[in-house]
Amino acid sequence: MISVIIPHLNQAEALEACLRSLDAQTLSRDLFEIIVVDNGSAISPMDVLASHPDVRLERELRPGPGPARNTGVAAAKGEILAFIDADCRAHQDWLSSVLKWISMSPAGTVLGGDVRIWRPDDAELDAIAAYESVFAYRFKLYIERHGYSGTGNMAVLRRDFDRVGPFAGIDIAEDMEWGERALRAGLRFRYTPEMIVFHPARRSLQELYAKWDRHIAHYRNMAERKPAWQLRWIAQAFLIFASLAPNAVTVLTSDRLHGGGVRLKAIAVLCAVRSHRAMTMLSHLRGRQAVAWNR
Repeated sequence: MISVIIPHLNQAEALEACLRSLDAQTLSRDLFEIIVVDNGSAISPMDVLASHPDVRLERELRPGPGPARNTGVAAAKGEILAFIDADCRAHQDWLSSVLKWISMSPAGTVLGGDVRIWRPDDAELDAIAAYESVFAYRFKLYIERHGYSGTGNMAVLRRDFDRVGPFAGIDIAEDMEWGERALRAGLRFRYTPEMIVFHPARRSLQELYAKWDRHIAHYRNMAERKPAWQLRWIAQAFLIFASLAPNAVTVLTSDRLHGGGVRLKAIAVLCAVRSHRAMTMLSHLRGRQAVAWNR
């Protein structure tokens, strides 16, 4: 059995879309269970789950998607753990691909899939969606260059998860930190493009900035564990500025965008986001900043 684990916080409408996508899976329903772990929403998702009676609801009051996922793992009955976020929608073959590739992979393999920007059929990409189609959720890059997978689309055998241990709390990037421990435990990540989930684009630059503010706070909290981290941090901030030119080329050559106009819109957002990231990184030299999600 596959246990699908979904952390949730104040995203009832998105959760409904996620659960509908899981209802439409080609994998037989008796081969997977669905566990939603609410992380202290202002309004309980009980109304959403009322139309999905075979979904189990757990609660975790310690803040953060990592603790919520840990609670889901503790409640899971399956020998395969599949992680997806509440604001994602699974391709109809997502779980079939999980089952296929985890059975074909060597022991100790963690699967990470493809996350694409979701949009209604034939809808034109706006500037934010064009940018995110190229730069958001680059799981292939995360896995092949950095050795870890994001937890918005990841599957692992229960026995391998137990070798690594639970996800960390909200103060750090729990997927990156878990991936580092998984590598030290002898596991290996495999990019699996047939494992597809969709994520809606952010609606504004402010939402994009909020995403990066959270990530940068995570990275800063992890960076300070090493000596002389401030010098590396400053260098990385300036590299973010310097990355504009090569990443503009990435936009111009991406097969996920079509047409000159949409590529120019993506480059405009790229410039705004990279400038914000670099300035925010430098502001963190003054001290830690609080981390929150979906508040």
